[in-house]
Amino acid sequence: MLNFSRSFSRIVPFINLASIYQTSSSQSAFNVAPDSEAPGCPSYTLYSQSPQGNASSGPLGLPFMRPPPECRTFTSSAVEKVVDDMNKLIANPDLARLFENTFPSTLDTTIKYFNQVGAVSFALRACDSIDVHGICSAQWLRDTTNQLAHYRALLPLDPNLQALVKAIINTEARWIAEYPYCGAFQPPPESGLSPTFNPWAAGVTVNPPVNNLTVFECKYELDSLSGFLKLSRIYWQYTNDLTFANDKWTAAISQMFRVIEEQSQATFDEEFNFISYYNWTGGADSLSPPVNNYGNAEPKAYTGMVGTHHRPSDDLSTFAFLTPANAMLSTELMHQVEILDLIGDSNTSALAREWSARIESAIWDTSIVDGIFAYESNGFGGQYVMDDANVPSLLSLPYLGFLDRSDATYRKTKDILMSRKNPYYAAGAGFVGVGGPHADAWHPWPMSLISAIYGTDDDDEIREMLYMIVNNTSGLGLIHESVSIYNSSSYTRPWFAWANSYFAEMVLDLAERKPHLILKLEQPYRIGMN
Repeated sequence: MLNFSRSFSRIVPFINLASIYQTSSSQSAFNVAPDSEAPGCPSYTLYSQSPQGNASSGPLGLPFMRPPPECRTFTSSAVEKVVDDMNKLIANPDLARLFENTFPSTLDTTIKYFNQVGAVSFALRACDSIDVHGICSAQWLRDTTNQLAHYRALLPLDPNLQALVKAIINTEARWIAEYPYCGAFQPPPESGLSPTFNPWAAGVTVNPPVNNLTVFECKYELDSLSGFLKLSRIYWQYTNDLTFANDKWTAAISQMFRVIEEQSQATFDEEFNFISYYNWTGGADSLSPPVNNYGNAEPKAYTGMVGTHHRPSDDLSTFAFLTPANAMLSTELMHQVEILDLIGDSNTSALAREWSARIESAIWDTSIVDGIFAYESNGFGGQYVMDDANVPSLLSLPYLGFLDRSDATYRKTKDILMSRKNPYYAAGAGFVGVGGPHADAWHPWPMSLISAIYGTDDDDEIREMLYMIVNNTSGLGLIHESVSIYNSSSYTRPWFAWANSYFAEMVLDLAERKPHLILKLEQPYRIGMN
């Protein structure tokens, strides 16, 4: 039977395979369609599919794509100041317009509920061009962190923005404490927003079972938990406010360590008992292919790394040990040590330090092949040399803080990944980059170029990749999910808040790290110091 014990010293093998055919929940209490926009405001999903507003003065004439002020879902004077600052400082008018559209995108379009008194919030994943299945009506742990990370330096400058991020942490802690294997959730009951029926989860069996009035989708993706740690760490670093680390937060952390312990174990114990704590079947109606071995994924041996069933792209993992997801987890666990020490939880602090070091050592010991990082491995010697654009990725290892961009293994890995030796690298006349199976092999993602910019100090390389992104928005002035190498007007997602936020974060990094490349003056720009 499934083991729900929080004791990490004992393995209780899963041997009752019949139990994996349990169904997850009833569908009768759902709305079929996502909630509508505010009265009188256009759906941004539709609004973003054609140029709006006045054109920039640059050769691309990029449109102003922010929704009308009365239709924006959250406002921040600190955000508006950064937009104004960068409009004055960025030399290229098209780059300035793209920053103006992307930096406030998360607040403009995705915050659907915020209760400062109750410290609860709900932020949508901003994504598809046609939201047939209501995917944009759920809050995804991974997307939420990535959609908010670029506001971190503004937290001490804007109390309302600070309260929003704290409320999101509180809400997510509540979810993780109950469903630590799940990555996407329905609106909290107090929001008054209706849960949305997800047909892609309807034919999926999940164990442990979930309540789909709370859970939108329960694919297990290791980076989702790391994203929660990252958002907690960002909040603490920039506010010095520890009140988010309440009983619910510590319960969520406890559950995360349960997942880490469970998913680091080998598939079989010494007596060949089959070990399973979680399984997800997939099926004909789900977006992802079925997870093999009755939802338990490919066998793995113990290495010290933590297995995952799905990648950050929501796609099925080939091998369980996803190197960049483990790198992110190792980094963020070490960041939690100070928080845990300050709240007096020395036992969990020691556990975070121990696991961080164990995972880091395992990455260097088991995921290197021919002097480069493999994307995935299984502990049996199987290693998959590739990369996927979604962060955490191998290209993003410096951005994640796992290593320095000058690291020799990373530099060699990056060279391989940005070449034909990576099966998901593709190049055309106007656009190149890394994609992934989530779209197809000939649609690289701008996100991969953003990660690669974080991974280099070479001015020419940065300039080339930066303006390849700027020149490939199909005239919409927003960052797409992917762009075809055959036809730049063929893209996926005109509105993708994670990619918009990541792009804006990178531009701010260049404004501080490489101001001569993008600003009128060579003086670095830093939020809160200018």
